[in-house]
Amino acid sequence: MKLKLLCMASAMMLVAGVANAQVKIGVSLSATGPAASLGIPEKNTIALMPKTIDGQSVQYIVLDDATDTTTAVKNMRKLISEDHVDAVLGSTVTPNSLAMVDVAAETQTPVISMAAGAAIVEPMDAKRTWAFKTPQNDILMATAIAKHMADSGVKTAAFIGFSDAYGEGWYKEFQKAADLNKIRIVANERFNRADTSVTGQALKIMGANPDAVLIAGSGTPAALPQRTLKERGYKGKLYQTHGVANNDFLRVCGKDCEGTYLPAGPLLVVEQLPNDNPVKKSAAAYKAAYEKAYGAGSISTFGGHAWDGGLLLQKAIPVALKKAKPGTAEFRAALRDALEGVKDMPGTAGIFNMSKNDHNGLDQRSRVMVQIVDGKWKLAN
Repeated sequence: MKLKLLCMASAMMLVAGVANAQVKIGVSLSATGPAASLGIPEKNTIALMPKTIDGQSVQYIVLDDATDTTTAVKNMRKLISEDHVDAVLGSTVTPNSLAMVDVAAETQTPVISMAAGAAIVEPMDAKRTWAFKTPQNDILMATAIAKHMADSGVKTAAFIGFSDAYGEGWYKEFQKAADLNKIRIVANERFNRADTSVTGQALKIMGANPDAVLIAGSGTPAALPQRTLKERGYKGKLYQTHGVANNDFLRVCGKDCEGTYLPAGPLLVVEQLPNDNPVKKSAAAYKAAYEKAYGAGSISTFGGHAWDGGLLLQKAIPVALKKAKPGTAEFRAALRDALEGVKDMPGTAGIFNMSKNDHNGLDQRSRVMVQIVDGKWKLAN
């Protein structure tokens, strides 16, 4: 009888433990390395996320991948096998995120990337069914750039981008957008995130004499081609991607950034948006929370990508809790399904409408054209 009672008590404790288990969210981001200026505001944002969702305790386990793909994969495996997380936020950059998607599919763990590359969620297949992302897809931003170029009289353009998945993805999408707008690409160059010189690439671009140059980089490394082109006397129009939408880029690029155009999420110029913009209220709420914690002027769209990932989880976790308990394969599957079902959710980047075929869920409301004027972001006409 004592043995039976002991077994029953142990079973009840086990059931209670499962019922009260925390939701565990793993985070792998680039707080150091070339993408640190993007990863730091993401890490800061994780600290602002709610510790309770729908009455359920939530724990965030944060690791730094140092902008290194191998480390990102190690982090992903540790979070899943040792910490038994229910979902993962990360990584900051496209190459790391693509590698993490493989592990997500293998372990059937939902991952929400904070990187821009469309290849993270496209084309939709068995592997990517576990992957989601919060930044705008490349093609959405590339079409905005190409249209702005065409409207400004640009007939020829040069491209210089990172020599990795981010740069390759951007060239592919910009090429499509340029063709649609009858813009001829006259140069296609690459550089590494850690490079200290791009003089050779800049000279080739100068020799092609394009009307405009698109620099497809992210964070402070994207300032190098721009500064080099300016030093060499380039007088045409300069464009960057939404990968530079933070104040560290402005600081590093300095006066060489003046006049540059880029597409960006509405958060970057939230105070300049008209009051009827559907993203203004949600973006302003994040800006207020972040700057209260970290100081005026500290806001970054990259922190916003992390915040939007948190908002998606806040929508999905209550739905998943109705179907399974945290810490189980069933809960991870229910969480994945719930993320796929998020509709009309205002975030900092836009209005999210996920579906089985779209794990980004953003439309044209998620972009604005911005110009750098007097060292500040200005909503472009």
